[in-house]
Amino acid sequence: MTSIFRDQKGWRTCFRSNFFYAASLFFLAFFIWSTTITQQNKEKLLKWSLQGNISNLTACENECRPPGSEMLPKGIVASTSNLERRPLWGSPKKTTTSKSLFAVAVGIKQKENVDKMVQKFLESNFVVMLFHYDGIVDEWKDFEWSSSVIHVSADNQTKWWFAKRFLHPDIVAEYDYIFLWDEDLGVDNFHPQRYVSIVKEEGFEISQPALEIGLSEVHHLITARWKRSKVHRRTYKRDGKGIQCDDNSSAPPCTGWIEVMAPVFSRAAWRCVWYMIQNDLIHAWGLDIRLGYCAQGDRTKSIGVVDAEYIVHYGLPTLGEPDKAKLASSGDNSEEKKEASKSNAINKRIEVRRQSYNEYKVFKRRWKKAGETDECWTDLYPDELLKDGSSIWPLM
Repeated sequence: MTSIFRDQKGWRTCFRSNFFYAASLFFLAFFIWSTTITQQNKEKLLKWSLQGNISNLTACENECRPPGSEMLPKGIVASTSNLERRPLWGSPKKTTTSKSLFAVAVGIKQKENVDKMVQKFLESNFVVMLFHYDGIVDEWKDFEWSSSVIHVSADNQTKWWFAKRFLHPDIVAEYDYIFLWDEDLGVDNFHPQRYVSIVKEEGFEISQPALEIGLSEVHHLITARWKRSKVHRRTYKRDGKGIQCDDNSSAPPCTGWIEVMAPVFSRAAWRCVWYMIQNDLIHAWGLDIRLGYCAQGDRTKSIGVVDAEYIVHYGLPTLGEPDKAKLASSGDNSEEKKEASKSNAINKRIEVRRQSYNEYKVFKRRWKKAGETDECWTDLYPDELLKDGSSIWPLM
């Protein structure tokens, strides 16, 4: 009996040991399996979450928010502005302001002519902006329209200096067309609204009114008026610099460009041109030759001259002239003093022209270097006439 009892007791002990061992293995296997499944589920959930976040991130990146506004909700970001003045209190008066801007660099010596220009554009409900390059502003207040236009003043600066700093594309984004003119232009035969209508009809992104031959200083034949034409996009004559223009011509000075004394830009073209204006090259020589890159298409079609609405270019020298007010205040009106002042004025104008040409050479070098170093850019107009040695611009 004792032996049998011991055998049974040993069997129970062995059974318990095997049972606990098997149970331990089972629970261990279950734990490993559950851990694996949980990890896989976590990975799937994480993957789904990441995919969702990446999708949202991609969607947000595609919104192209203005630099600096990333921390703001999209609906509060005001990315553009305009030149409309606002009252200190109350609602602004309702106006029929045109969606075009007329900006012109002015000096007090051209006051009467500028008055005619400003009145023309105000009658067509343009927004008008005067860039005072001689620092004189108060003497314009005797015109009724003075308080209706925007005045910006800085001594001895060109219209391109003003435009680069005060006509940022986001500031003038509401305007369909930007007229950026010189002050020495006659507008007796020019109507701004009719001009805009023609430009829209012809699809011009960059344009200028034609110059009346015989009354105007004409530098390039493409700007001269065709009397029996509404518009023209090219010239067919020899330009006077050894370049023959015909139907096969596809580059400046025969087609695809204008001069810059009276340019008119569409909103899209101005955004491009503004970026091309160099901050430190204030005379902008050479810019006109490159305007075709901003024509929003074929420059031979999108750039043109409007003959039906024409102007007179008086060609008056302004920048570099002596200040007559300062000369008068000196009290010396002798012939010797007058001759010295005249000579000084001529010297200053020569210096202005020399600076303009030097800036042109700098601009050409920058363009060449930019084109050679930008691997993502394709030159749409690799024309030989626009390379170094071009005869479009005269040598000093």
